[in-house]
Amino acid sequence: MTGRLCELKVDKTTIGRSDDNVFQIADPSVSSHHCEVLLRGSDVVVRDLNSTNGTYINGKETKEDVLKPGQILRLGQIEMRLETGAPASSTKQQLDRTRVIPGGVSTTDLDQAHRGGTFDTKAAGFSKRTNKVNQIFVIAGVIFALVIGILLLYIFSTIRK
Repeated sequence: MTGRLCELKVDKTTIGRSDDNVFQIADPSVSSHHCEVLLRGSDVVVRDLNSTNGTYINGKETKEDVLKPGQILRLGQIEMRLETGAPASSTKQQLDRTRVIPGGVSTTDLDQAHRGGTFDTKAAGFSKRTNKVNQIFVIAGVIFALVIGILLLYIFSTIRK
């Protein structure tokens, strides 16, 4: 991901793992809809979208804050820096310019990238979100099926007599 750029040309730029984001980051530590970057006059504001692993500016967790040029924005395990349109000084190394492919990233690319990385999603501090609504729905469905089954058995047993 080194050198990958995203120009902030619109008022709101969404960042996350899902392909419906303006700036997609295919990394398991980044939430599907991690944060948004808002242009408010001359300010660049970063707003966390209830991400799992948090949004940090220069190491400090934030829910919403102004991001200044040169500051480091960290989303999960991914770090990026806000740069102005001014040319880089000759003492700084020019970053590798990675091209964004309009079609997105294939699952094969993700599998290969994941094998080469060292990020462990089972490490302490990271947890899978649970979906309580789905759990309740499944439990209610099982109970409903049992009640229907018992009623059918009762009806068939009374019909035989």
